[in-house]
Amino acid sequence: MESQFILIAAAVIPALILMIRIYRRDRVEKEPVSLLLSLVFTGILATFAAVLLEQVGISLLNRAFGSENLLYQFLLYFIVVAGSEEGAKYILLKKRTWNHPAFNCLFDGVVYSTFVALGFALWENISYVLMYGMQTALLRAVTAIPGHACFGVFMGVWYSLAKKAENEGDSAQSSRFRKSSFFVPVLLHGIYDFLATSGYPLLFVAFILFVIGMFIAALVFIRRASLNDAYITDPASDREWSDPL
Repeated sequence: MESQFILIAAAVIPALILMIRIYRRDRVEKEPVSLLLSLVFTGILATFAAVLLEQVGISLLNRAFGSENLLYQFLLYFIVVAGSEEGAKYILLKKRTWNHPAFNCLFDGVVYSTFVALGFALWENISYVLMYGMQTALLRAVTAIPGHACFGVFMGVWYSLAKKAENEGDSAQSSRFRKSSFFVPVLLHGIYDFLATSGYPLLFVAFILFVIGMFIAALVFIRRASLNDAYITDPASDREWSDPL
């Protein structure tokens, strides 16, 4: 029992540390703790939705291909896994926060999406760590958990821009930003999984470089988003926040 408690703590603590760091970056107006806790729970719910979607996707892939060739791997990681996981996060995130009165600052979207992503990572990590032990906890603490946080950061930047565009009455721009909020994390997640599981030494090196680059980019996004945070209705925010693409 004691060893299980240690494993669970090792699985949970890295996600909690990242949540606290993101929360502290929220300069203009802190989010309600009750909302943030509900977003962690939303992330946990997203794991169950993703598992169901992945099972259906894998079943369809196996029927279509019957063998794990390169196309199979590509569709598995970019469409089935990344699409299911990021899709479940995004749909539940939007349902919980899009019309919430607390969603009134640009950095809020980053906070919300990262808390959902880390709730997802936290629950997923507990499952892996209980199955495979402390070594897995240490490895995922520096790869998978920060990886999910990064996907959440990128989702949140465009999610906030979408909310801002909607408030300004630009539904076409809002729709474009919402698509970026979904597809950018899916692309990054797909690359992450594809490189991590390739089994080729050269692609593993590419994985390490990709992870480092993604972590640096996410830190830059967080810093800029935090420093330039403003109320969504503030006209001055137009000068500071724009589409990163």
